[in-house]
Amino acid sequence: MREKRYMIKFFTRYKTFLAIMAVISSVILMLFYNALKPEEKLPVYQPASINYELVDQSLQHVKKFHEIGSFSLTNQNGLEITEQYYEDKIYVADFFFTTCPGICPKMTANMGLIQEALKEDNQVKLVSFSVTPEIDSVPQLKKYAIEKGVIDTKWNLLTGDKKHIYDLARKSFFAAKNDGDGGKNDMIHTENFILVDPDKRIRGFYDGTDTSEMKSLLYDIRVLKKEYPSS
Repeated sequence: MREKRYMIKFFTRYKTFLAIMAVISSVILMLFYNALKPEEKLPVYQPASINYELVDQSLQHVKKFHEIGSFSLTNQNGLEITEQYYEDKIYVADFFFTTCPGICPKMTANMGLIQEALKEDNQVKLVSFSVTPEIDSVPQLKKYAIEKGVIDTKWNLLTGDKKHIYDLARKSFFAAKNDGDGGKNDMIHTENFILVDPDKRIRGFYDGTDTSEMKSLLYDIRVLKKEYPSS
């Protein structure tokens, strides 16, 4: 009984001190946890680690240092767009065509969701490459852009030399299931959205027809922004 009264008296006298020590201990434990917790980082995709069907044969052995190649194409406003437009930017790319009756409408709708979520974020851009540039002229792209609510400063729809676009799909973005010939034989583009970092490296692939995958893409963009804080 005496020991019990002593313990009650002790805790009553030192309760403030013990409360402060409990708070300090919690903070220290949290700091240790954050210090030891590994930093979340997205993978860097190389040709050799990607489904070989999507990679040009000349690159299937490459295990490091892959970057998106140079390009020069025309957007929906008739402006020349090169890779320099995306310097210091994170961007999401896909391949489509405006008359596509299959997966493209869903892909465009989902790219629109990404645009809406990030429309105030100047560090992140969007780009869609037409795989039927002979059909997708500048006026056709502009009409499509207006219909789909494309924000010109956020999202480029690009047309131009067909062979050039096909090379980008097979040798840079890995977004086509066959080579095509840049001529009468069209390639079969994938449904993938490709996440590219400011160093021109691929950091993620996402099913552009799956709305739930857009949550993963937006999450990964936030992770990537920590690696590349906006200046």
